[in-house]
Amino acid sequence: MKNIIFILLFVVLNGATCEKEHEIVRSFCYWKTDFNFENQDDSLFKDLKVQHMYVRFFDVDWNPYAKEPLPVATIRSTSLIESNPEITPSIFITNEVVLQASKKQLDSLAIRIAKRVAKIGVNINEAKADKIANEIVYPKDYYKQENYKRINYDSVKSIELVKLNVDFKEILIDCDWSEKSKGNYFYLLKQIKKGFPNAQISSTIRLWQYKYASKAGIPPVDKGLLMCYNLAKPDDFSTKNSIGTSEELAQYITHNQYKLKLDIALPLYSWAVVFRGNQFKGILSDYDQLRNDSLKLKKVSNTKYVLQDDILVGQTYLRNGDEIRIEKISEDELEKMISIVKSKIKIDNQTKVTFFSFDKKYINDYGTQKISSYYESF
Repeated sequence: MKNIIFILLFVVLNGATCEKEHEIVRSFCYWKTDFNFENQDDSLFKDLKVQHMYVRFFDVDWNPYAKEPLPVATIRSTSLIESNPEITPSIFITNEVVLQASKKQLDSLAIRIAKRVAKIGVNINEAKADKIANEIVYPKDYYKQENYKRINYDSVKSIELVKLNVDFKEILIDCDWSEKSKGNYFYLLKQIKKGFPNAQISSTIRLWQYKYASKAGIPPVDKGLLMCYNLAKPDDFSTKNSIGTSEELAQYITHNQYKLKLDIALPLYSWAVVFRGNQFKGILSDYDQLRNDSLKLKKVSNTKYVLQDDILVGQTYLRNGDEIRIEKISEDELEKMISIVKSKIKIDNQTKVTFFSFDKKYINDYGTQKISSYYESF
């Protein structure tokens, strides 16, 4: 009897241990031009216990007139969040850049990337110093205090700014490189590493690059971020869901032999793809008001609608008869995608699981409780 009790106790304790083998790092991608957060945004971060955030700092594109790579679309402002997640600067580089640039241009680009990241880091630190100085110089209800002595704001901010360093633990380079451009891209990554000797360099890994690693090559970085979405072209009329499906994902994640430590990126967004006849006319990110207008939009299937009138949505002019395909990953599909990832990719305490992208609309659409359950399922 004692032996039976001991065995049962061992099974229970062992099962409890296995249930919590690891706690992944909860992350989000922030891909907007303005880095502005409201109190509601911060509440969402706290509710979801988000610890990390990939923030798009700027893009790099090929300028056909100057015939050189140039940084564009730099993030404009750098406000702060009370929850203070760790930030990883993210730089998107078009494949055209690494196809067209010379080694000399790539050397120069790597230096400019390091300088621009440092400059944005200084702006972030100035925002931090500004917040701290405001709290010191203008404490709560300071105007009610009889003996309140005002301290010089600029002096306090300068002192606080000196205490802060531009110290990013990781830099993410986002590029959908090709078999033809991999040589230049891998060379650029090595040059970028020289500008960040104390940081890890990571690279996004598209699903085709994961499946066909022998053709695509393995980038010379510390780790990769596996992008588990955008599995088809949205401008294809026959596509059911260009964001992705679990069936398509399973066709790419077919092995567990990738030679880099991988973090995971999953889709948490939706959009509307517009066609006129079979011709692609664009993508709408803000389509809720239109979808709820049953007079102007006729539902013909679970994901397809036909416009019943001419209408202007944002800056996009739509015409009567245009077909609109609503694309979103359902909750069940997302759970299946997570299971597929877990079956092949090693997950541990250092694994970042990130959702693209941070937006109140998308988060409220799925709900914080459901998103938390996705994190917990890893």
